[in-house]
Amino acid sequence: MKKPNRRTFIKQSSAALAGGSVASVLPIGSQAANILSANEKITLGVIGCKGMGFPDLRAHLKIPNVECAALCDVDANVLEERAGQVEEMTGTRPKTYGDYRKLLEQKDIDAVIIGTPDHWHCLMMVDACEAGKDVYVEKPIANSIEECNLMVKAGERYNKIVQVGQWQRSDEHWDQALAYVNSGKLGKIRLVKAWAYMGWVPPVPAVPDLDKPPAGVDYNMWLGPAPDRPFNENRFHFNFRWFWDYAGGLMTDWGVHLIDMVLAGMNATAPKSVIASGGKFAYPDDAQETPDTMQAVYEFDNFNMLWEHAMGIDLGPYGRSHGVAFIGNLGTLVVDRGKWEVIPETEDGKYKMEALPTQNRRGPSGLDKHAVDFIESIKTREKPVCSIEVGRLAAVNAHLGNVAFKTGRKVYWNEEQGQFKDDAEANALLKAEYHGKWKVPKV
Repeated sequence: MKKPNRRTFIKQSSAALAGGSVASVLPIGSQAANILSANEKITLGVIGCKGMGFPDLRAHLKIPNVECAALCDVDANVLEERAGQVEEMTGTRPKTYGDYRKLLEQKDIDAVIIGTPDHWHCLMMVDACEAGKDVYVEKPIANSIEECNLMVKAGERYNKIVQVGQWQRSDEHWDQALAYVNSGKLGKIRLVKAWAYMGWVPPVPAVPDLDKPPAGVDYNMWLGPAPDRPFNENRFHFNFRWFWDYAGGLMTDWGVHLIDMVLAGMNATAPKSVIASGGKFAYPDDAQETPDTMQAVYEFDNFNMLWEHAMGIDLGPYGRSHGVAFIGNLGTLVVDRGKWEVIPETEDGKYKMEALPTQNRRGPSGLDKHAVDFIESIKTREKPVCSIEVGRLAAVNAHLGNVAFKTGRKVYWNEEQGQFKDDAEANALLKAEYHGKWKVPKV
């Protein structure tokens, strides 16, 4: 029997998430109904429970026949709290681990959710695939372009399902907006803007290093392949994303979400060149390393993309704190996580195209639908909506912006060769640097 359309399945499943069993809204006898039949259970493990790993798990546990068998975290305090929450939600307490490799040895686990800092994603995903597990990995998929490429190879070699946490790929109102972009109604699109203005992100005041980490924290395991440094609370938990050892700042943290939508809307893959400028202009004296203010211009074959991010302010382009604007000769489509709208160009007091009222998002969250998509893909063995290849494209583009920022000049990218043209300094920044006993995985 032909597999139901993925979007139809997610829409039906999302309706069920809003008020009942997924199976109850599917046609009896359909393959989609069989996908979630009572005798097909999916058992999950979670690696990294403090941040997005746990919301990801919550979304998956809303789906019938999905269970959580194990949690792993380097912070025993977090691990104990999350294990108790899973027991409260499901009635069963999961096993707990401090070393992800022990979790991967648990035979009854079908798939793992990886919600650790970025610098761990590649090694954990490759090890999970080698252990026979499917993977839901948070974005950005890795902290270097070399690791991004290795993760694609691992998915292919081990033939595993890998879903990347860029959940806007499963949110219907983004689909609607991008379909409008591709309709041609905006005319020729020569510029796309993407931005993240994060007024809620405060400065990170400098604090001294500690002689030892807090009780219950396996700090050596937290560092993993990152350089050895004394424990500092600024680099731990949420704020890791503002330090180059572990992440790429707002450029990769929010950039992958929104640049992904640019690539999808413009049917693009990689730019020909990038130039970037920015710095610590909002919080010049705080502890962050990554720029709190930055602009990057990407040159594609037929259009330019302008990326902007800024901390400490919310009033971004078009009055929105984040979004994507597709700017055409006849009008501009602006979309964010809450809504999309079309702003027509005018000539002699008349619109050049039909006006369109604001289109608000509705229904369950994109994250909930993204989880349904992952579970469906595990059952059918078809690629998920945000495969590792899709995640790689968004991450590579975001990392290219950071490379341009670090070099301080325009860099020229060759996607086929996977390197910059005649630029040894920029090419060196593509590499992963692992430290201590940890080695870049071989795939």
